[in-house]
Amino acid sequence: QKGLMTPPGLGFVFVNEKARAASPGQASWYWDWGPRTRPTAFYEYFGGTAPTHHLLGLRAALDMIAEEGGMEVVWARHDKLARAAWAAFEAWGQGGPMELNIADPAQRSRAVTALRIGGDNGTRLRRWVEHKAGVTLGIGIGMAEPDDPAWHGFFRLGHMGHINAHMLLGALGTIEAALVALEIPHGDGALAAAARVVAEA
Repeated sequence: QKGLMTPPGLGFVFVNEKARAASPGQASWYWDWGPRTRPTAFYEYFGGTAPTHHLLGLRAALDMIAEEGGMEVVWARHDKLARAAWAAFEAWGQGGPMELNIADPAQRSRAVTALRIGGDNGTRLRRWVEHKAGVTLGIGIGMAEPDDPAWHGFFRLGHMGHINAHMLLGALGTIEAALVALEIPHGDGALAAAARVVAEA
């Protein structure tokens, strides 16, 4: 879905001999690996109608990865963009309530960054960037129950898949505009910090 830049709904299954041996006679055709691993008709690969648009999207995504130079190059881009985002968030956090959910950079995801910003600032920030600039930030999954007021104090920024430096810097600039507009305290120099990471890589 995300890292392969393909709509949700496509999954891959790998089956070893142990799974094959256990599957005959299963109550559900769903668990019978035979038709999928030795199909007599194309549709049997998928257990029904082929997910054509997903397959075309996956083909395009794989072509983009190959054109970029392979997975190692993609991983390096994700690392650089993640570090740029973290630099901005850390700078903002110097003068306000923003805090990375994972303190140790070695433990952070290179695909998405979760943040806490306190009070109802997460929801206010997400709404502002969406309605004023068309930028969608994620909610804080698993941080608090939706009926808990603390739920509104988190947000996430994704930086994986088909994304580049100008997209990330644009999103960060939009977040800074929201911080200013909503009068949420924050430190200075965040965009410059992110730009330095992009420039040095």
